[in-house]
Amino acid sequence: MKKFLAIAMAAVLSLSLAACGGASSSTASSAAASSEAASTGASSEAASASTTAYDYSSYTGETIEAIKAKGKLVVGTEAQYAPFEFKDMDANFVGCDMWLAQQIADALGVELEVMDMAFDGIIPAIKSGQVDVGIAAFTVTEERAQEIDFSDVYQKDEQMLIVKKGNEDVYTTKESLAGQQVGAQRGTVQSQLIQSALPESTLFELDKWPTLAMEVANGNIAAIVVDGAVGNDLINSNDAIAQANFTFSEEEANFGKAAVIAKGKDDLKELVNAVIANVTSDGSFDAAYDEAVALSESMGV
Repeated sequence: MKKFLAIAMAAVLSLSLAACGGASSSTASSAAASSEAASTGASSEAASASTTAYDYSSYTGETIEAIKAKGKLVVGTEAQYAPFEFKDMDANFVGCDMWLAQQIADALGVELEVMDMAFDGIIPAIKSGQVDVGIAAFTVTEERAQEIDFSDVYQKDEQMLIVKKGNEDVYTTKESLAGQQVGAQRGTVQSQLIQSALPESTLFELDKWPTLAMEVANGNIAAIVVDGAVGNDLINSNDAIAQANFTFSEEEANFGKAAVIAKGKDDLKELVNAVIANVTSDGSFDAAYDEAVALSESMGV
């Protein structure tokens, strides 16, 4: 993933959205953000200019009409994954994923409600109808696609190996990681990547990336595998860790991020894809991403 330069913030991103994906054992960590809370954050100029420029009135269907009837789009996320989804100093949901969620709600003409839950609880919440869309930097995988539908990819990404500072040139090959504990967030594609690409290493899982970063900083585990954008934020907020001189091959880690939607809701999926096509082609998603990076760096998260 390209490395973005932090840009000066014209306004604090207070988009009302949040983050990741789930398992049946997980529960909402903050039951739901109200529609009012979801709309109180100030949007950036880049964010506010997008959806209003497009006409989505031709998109109809049973799911879309049901969302319009209830007057809100419920989005599931895990708000501890900056710069994609996190909370600002006023506890507003922010990040480029949350910005995207607001664009979809605006396209539907409804309020946005964000449910903050454990990452591995989002897909079950989608399947049960608890939330309408999951937006939490979901990586597209065949395994997940058996349970839910993915939208079109809105961002390509790369995977980063983070180690304790001073070990950047120690863990540079798969052989050097053999017999070592390598960490990832529970239920993520990074866990699967460690198992498939680093079979001689031992998978170490926790629920939160900042906690995993501390395990590396304290020397308890050798490394963690994390999405490049999130990895940069972790490094910026923790002087004791650094990126290792290690790369996964294109075949091992050719990932992209997409929203998740319940199977059979093709009308909603079509509208979400239309929004994604527009905001990725006009550059507004990239602008929202840059602003989210700047905000997360200023907060040290």
